[in-house]
Amino acid sequence: MNTQDGKITVVGGGAIGGIVAARLARSGQAVSLLARGAQLDAIKRSGLSVIDGDDRYTLKVDATDQPETLGVQGLLFICLKGPALTAAAASLTPLVGPGTHIVSVMNGVPWWYLNEFGGALAGQRLESVDPGGVVSAALPPSQASGCVVHISSSIAEPGVIRKGYGNELIIGPGSARMADRAAHAVELLRHAQFDVVASDDIRRDIWVKLWGNMTMNPISAITRSTGDVILDDPLTKNLVVSVMEEARRIGKEIGIELTMTTDARNAMTRKLGAFRTSMLQDVEAGRQLEIEAILGAPYEIAVKAGIPAPFISVLYGLVGQLNANLIKQA
Repeated sequence: MNTQDGKITVVGGGAIGGIVAARLARSGQAVSLLARGAQLDAIKRSGLSVIDGDDRYTLKVDATDQPETLGVQGLLFICLKGPALTAAAASLTPLVGPGTHIVSVMNGVPWWYLNEFGGALAGQRLESVDPGGVVSAALPPSQASGCVVHISSSIAEPGVIRKGYGNELIIGPGSARMADRAAHAVELLRHAQFDVVASDDIRRDIWVKLWGNMTMNPISAITRSTGDVILDDPLTKNLVVSVMEEARRIGKEIGIELTMTTDARNAMTRKLGAFRTSMLQDVEAGRQLEIEAILGAPYEIAVKAGIPAPFISVLYGLVGQLNANLIKQA
């Protein structure tokens, strides 16, 4: 399948970026991968390997940590956690031209979320995920689309990605002018054997996933409890519901209606059993937590809109202190 987007780069060689790059390469696309550290060294030495059930394959991928060597890209998949994107944003400017299509493949609220959206908040910058405008300066919000990931994946060892459950990506344009480009990205990833849903309201889809992440992730990080324990305890479940109802009100203020009940959403989560959230895994590994996109941005939107969010603010403050302690200990 030929791509109208020209050169393609996946930014971030971690668990999700790695599987996206590998699947694209396996489908015949010439794709570059921006990675770093041991992951980059292993990929350059032995290729990028994927373990997917009984299927294991290895591909040669053009991997580098020098974006300036790649030139302007037609399509960029941003597969970084929030703190990593903030740190790397300025270095990505050589990849972006006026025709570059930028697809954020990230958890939580992305830097472009309020571009041409949000009622009275439309066009405002979110300091929590775009401090000082550093991300927007490198990755123009008007050129962005969004991707919600429903795939479990992990790094088994440097250069090796182990795909877990799920295979769904939800993709939609951030603005009407990007609709054709987003539709092409959908087809590109379908050809790469992902189950891709074309969204007509990607901001709502992002908020729906956030609705679960903004409770289970930080509560599990603070308590070290698995998902089943959190939802089976009436007190922590009440906290989950209180945060979700605040998020529902915040979403409504900026134009997002959530029709699902909190009980229905939590029943879906409970079916996952004794799962360890990504934030809990980060705590156990001593890694910096992805807080701002998951809690900081919703809280900032609430403040801007004048909506009380006491439960979100408490959770945001507690997990922020936890993160600060992890950084000190690193």
